[in-house]
Amino acid sequence: MANITAAQVKELREMTGAGLMDAKKALVAVEGDMEKAVDWLRAKGLAAAAKRSSRTAAEGLVGVAVSGTRGAVIEVNSETDFVAKNSQFQDFVRAVTDVALQAGGDLADILAADYPAGGGSVQDVLTQNIATIGEQQVLRRAEVVEASGAVAAYVHSAAAPGIGKIGVLVAIDSDIADKEAVAEIGRQLAMHIAAMNPLAVAAEDIDPALLERERAVATEKAAASGKPANIVEKMVEGTLRKFASEQALLSQVFVIDGKARVEEYLQAEAKRLSGSLKVAKFVRFQLGEGIEKASSDFASEVAAAVGTA
Repeated sequence: MANITAAQVKELREMTGAGLMDAKKALVAVEGDMEKAVDWLRAKGLAAAAKRSSRTAAEGLVGVAVSGTRGAVIEVNSETDFVAKNSQFQDFVRAVTDVALQAGGDLADILAADYPAGGGSVQDVLTQNIATIGEQQVLRRAEVVEASGAVAAYVHSAAAPGIGKIGVLVAIDSDIADKEAVAEIGRQLAMHIAAMNPLAVAAEDIDPALLERERAVATEKAAASGKPANIVEKMVEGTLRKFASEQALLSQVFVIDGKARVEEYLQAEAKRLSGSLKVAKFVRFQLGEGIEKASSDFASEVAAAVGTA
């Protein structure tokens, strides 16, 4: 039997909402593979859905900046939230976001670029900040988007203008002359994306590997129903269609009004403004997503269960 740790059980519970012993059983059954454990629980009906890794498990800030039809979003991590509230750290995040607007999304290019306020390169200033603040800091990721119509940004849980816990950019291709109106539509969509966290713009853009994983889970669940193979196949296809519809931006119900789907909202706005509107791309950075922070406060709760055969 694989050596299952308390930390693994904790992570699986947070990802799925499964019970303590169910999480342990799943990990034992798949020899500690986290993704397979999630699917094991879902196939057994013990987890309603796999939560994507969007837990805020690291500190720091996300920064966004827009200039015309170009936008940048970056994430800079720190060890504690205390540093994220430091004005020196906040100024650094804002400045580096502006650098990314010019340098692009490649981290090496950003770190090698001149820091706007002087003091050498971005890397030089980052190194100095680590020394003066006394805590590790990392430029983790960056992305730049462009569009023919407008690029809009939204920051959720903002610590100050342009910096916060979640940053979203939406690039809209459009031939509408009123660029401010297009940008406002983009801001509405950015707020929706911050809240709903879609996987892709359209259903056909969703990662095929993820769809295959969903198919495998749906097939196992449907087969357990005991229904004929042709009915099982229809059940699986229906489940996949529902998943794709719920995870694609255009087919999600627009949270601003709670009625129309995003695609219908865009069609209505395009008609009102006598032009075309197309979401070319969106980027959503949530602070710390996919990073795990060491924690031992849960160990006492699960140690006995993990040690039980």
